[in-house]
Amino acid sequence: MDTRKVQTVGGGTYMVSLPKEWAESRDIDRGDTVNVHSHIDGILVIQTGEREEDMLGAVTVPVTADDADELERTLRAAYAAGSTEVTFDAVETFTNEQRRVINQVARNLPGVSIAEESDTSISVRTLLDADEVSIRQSVRQLKFVALSMHRDATAPLTGETEPASLADRDDQADRLYAMIDRTFTRGLARLDQVDALELTRPELFELWAATHELERVADHAEALGTAVRRIDGSVDQSMRDEIDVIASQSRQIVSESVDALVGDGGVDTLHETLNARDALREEITACTYQLSTSETNAERVIPVLDRLRRTAEHGGNIAEFGLRRAVREGNLSRSTSKSGSKNSAEQKSQFSTGE
Repeated sequence: MDTRKVQTVGGGTYMVSLPKEWAESRDIDRGDTVNVHSHIDGILVIQTGEREEDMLGAVTVPVTADDADELERTLRAAYAAGSTEVTFDAVETFTNEQRRVINQVARNLPGVSIAEESDTSISVRTLLDADEVSIRQSVRQLKFVALSMHRDATAPLTGETEPASLADRDDQADRLYAMIDRTFTRGLARLDQVDALELTRPELFELWAATHELERVADHAEALGTAVRRIDGSVDQSMRDEIDVIASQSRQIVSESVDALVGDGGVDTLHETLNARDALREEITACTYQLSTSETNAERVIPVLDRLRRTAEHGGNIAEFGLRRAVREGNLSRSTSKSGSKNSAEQKSQFSTGE
């Protein structure tokens, strides 16, 4: 790190000189213009003009093979990288499968549409701006989608009607994750993108990391639905009810950790959520051991418990991101009266107590 003394010129304007080596390496000379950007973190950034569109401009992809999967991977990667337009140029012409895949991916990515299309060229454009996106609200929405999937996946345990499909909502979760992932990447490239989101860089990272955990919760929910359907009438209702209680507790851990991270809860909630995560993890371990040694239906029940354990752990990871934020901001004071989480002994199910 170099240092410069702040000086005054003219009518009291503050001035700081640029490091000569840096200016020469970027061909900056007297009279040239640079961009001066003040970030909400309190950081002042100087950028050369050509930096303006780095990682955010148009990309041209030559298409020389018939592999449609390759085009899908490239388009998704370009979207995540923050590119505003992707043009596929075919040497001869596109196959029907290639056109179908490009159009399908474009429909499934938020803010994306086909701008131009011909026999040898397809341009896909993204019109999603940072000032149109609320990351906090998107995280809340992703939480709602993931937990509604999780709730419906366990509904057959108590005899409730099973949803027709969880796949559509899993696609919705993937769309939300893709949008937040793209916004995060663009924020790495340009600070004005973060400013448009009204977030600091650490806040943006923590919210992005939370979306990854929520996306995994949604994936586990889809697998959980498959595992729950394997529990047949040989598993008695009392055991089903106990699993349902554990499922509800795992969802509560996720819900409260997200609420605290996005600003709807304090440090008390974060500590209570992490305590609940630890208690539930121990409970599931005890349940799994008991089932593996004494229960004939272990092969049906244990996979369900494993998914619920992972759900709780993803919620705990989100709570740890929230605790980092509290440490960074100095909001570590706990209220004198604590409520909202049960004593770990009260959370134990009949599995762990043998009742």
